[in-house]
Amino acid sequence: MIKTFRLISVLEGLSYILLLFFAVPMKYFGGNEIFVKALGMPHGILFIGYIILAIMIKYELEWKSKIFLTVLLASIIPFGTFYIDKKYLRN
Repeated sequence: MIKTFRLISVLEGLSYILLLFFAVPMKYFGGNEIFVKALGMPHGILFIGYIILAIMIKYELEWKSKIFLTVLLASIIPFGTFYIDKKYLRN
């Protein structure tokens, strides 16, 4: 389950970065919203998967509330999921 969470974590982080730093500027500065439409749904699905798997992993790794909240908050901070992977998920 941890390998799956790590994969979803990295994909969610990448999709978030692409959305924030490529698709949104293309929409507002380039007038082309196709990238937001193309990246929005996959990012949303990955985000929901990240949250669900974080809840499941919380019990598997016996995370305390502080660590669990850090993992959840990292999903809304750019590059946050990469920090979580490095700090809490790698052995």
